[in-house]
Amino acid sequence: MTELIPAPRGVVAGSGEVRLTVHSQLYAGTGTESVGHWLRTALRQATGLPLSEARELDDSEVDGIGLQLDPVLGREEYRLVSDRTGVLIEGGSAAAVFWGAQTLRQLLGPDAYRRAPLGRDRTWAVPHVTIEDAPRFRWRGLMLDVARHFMPKDGVLRYLDLMAAHKLNVFHFHLTDDQGWRVEIKKYPRLTEAGSWRARTKFGHRASPLWEEKPHGGFYTQDDIREIVAYAAERHIVVVPEIDVPGHSQAAITAYPELGNTDVIDTTALSVWDNWGISPNVLAPTDNTLRFYEGVFEELLDLFPSEFIHVGGDECRKDQWKQSPTAQARIKELGLADEDELQSWFITHFDGWLTARGRRLIGWDEILEGGLAPGAAVSSWRGYQGGIAAAQAGHDVVMCPEQQVYLDHRQAPGEDEPVPIGYVRTLEDVYRFEPVPPQLTEEQAGHVLGTQANLWTEVMEDHARVDYQAFPRLAAFAEVAWSTGLPAPAERDFVDFERRMNVHYRRLDALGVGYRPPTGPLPWQRRPGVPGRPIEGAPPNR
Repeated sequence: MTELIPAPRGVVAGSGEVRLTVHSQLYAGTGTESVGHWLRTALRQATGLPLSEARELDDSEVDGIGLQLDPVLGREEYRLVSDRTGVLIEGGSAAAVFWGAQTLRQLLGPDAYRRAPLGRDRTWAVPHVTIEDAPRFRWRGLMLDVARHFMPKDGVLRYLDLMAAHKLNVFHFHLTDDQGWRVEIKKYPRLTEAGSWRARTKFGHRASPLWEEKPHGGFYTQDDIREIVAYAAERHIVVVPEIDVPGHSQAAITAYPELGNTDVIDTTALSVWDNWGISPNVLAPTDNTLRFYEGVFEELLDLFPSEFIHVGGDECRKDQWKQSPTAQARIKELGLADEDELQSWFITHFDGWLTARGRRLIGWDEILEGGLAPGAAVSSWRGYQGGIAAAQAGHDVVMCPEQQVYLDHRQAPGEDEPVPIGYVRTLEDVYRFEPVPPQLTEEQAGHVLGTQANLWTEVMEDHARVDYQAFPRLAAFAEVAWSTGLPAPAERDFVDFERRMNVHYRRLDALGVGYRPPTGPLPWQRRPGVPGRPIEGAPPNR
């Protein structure tokens, strides 16, 4: 059972196995207690074995599991040794030990992912092996959009478990957009009272004539958010929230019309948007808007302890600013050249505001337009160029180019693909994705914090559709983000990856993941007659 995903840095196989029995114990050394609690719970559920707590680590005849820190190892570096004395996982931090525990779970076989034992006698064995491993990137992310289609809290917790199983460690939580506001802000209750529900929803691409004629929405209470953040932290995942400004804000303007460009349109007539695409209704660049969102971010900082706070900054249509006397007066007052610089002023304000509170701003690569805020980091989504420009200017970057790792894009060219969006991005395409552009020098490449796959949910109406779009491609992405030994894209051994995936599909089955089978969608995964927006040809690699 050494068909591991993501592939570790080094594996040396032995000739025997460690058998876990009712007598086996689990020892969690100082600093690893939380990992021990997680591992004992997960394995008890799956195996039925008690795995009682050991008081010390020794080499007794009873095979067991040991967890401990080793300060010589790197922050996320671990070593797993399975031999005649049992299984020992050592790591440079609790997070590293946790990643080693995820590897141990894979070694035990697919049934180790079940939530209850199958009720038949079986042997739980770990092959004798030595594994040394560490991640390539510190940011191994997944972005989940819950604004377009709301995912209830239990679904979010489930995705945190799936991320942990694949050694992903940053959950980018896209909480607001034109189509819904998903987080409770006590100072501004109408954000969820009025902004979290829309009257109906487009079914398919925005050109589709189909509608789901019922209200859609929901939101997370602040206690829900605290639970999600704590659950993620137990799995060594950081939650980075996104509150979109100044565009993608129609839901907020619906709740509080004074946030919009009231000198251009009647903002009191707006409703939460029920279509896809880019709304022209953006925030007014006023002091009132700044103070309002400072109030939002004040509550957000209490909920999310993450280093980074994502402010969106993408796809802000500036037509209303061009027509607005208020916006034009602000451009003149600040001595700005145009509306692009006005957006830069808006983003720079929050960069300074967050920096003063010990946090860092990150936004989509449009925040480069009009001048990049001094301390900001960039999520490079419109290809590589934004990330290249930012890294060359000394700014940190997360690479998530749409053409490569937007998992809402279709997985095959066939007519059976449900609601086909964008370019064809096969499992192999994602496996051959390279986050670091060759144009960067070694020093500039050091600004690439890592990479992220994005799940935009316009055409994903429920968790089954999210599963279908995410998997199995998220497994390939996880290997790209984690594995230090991957060669250049063209030289990667996709045949070997497929061989390991044949085992990994059984793990996903045990986890209840509705992935796309290698042979194509199952009948109930198709959406015949629901139009998408396929783009033909190979995506640009720029």
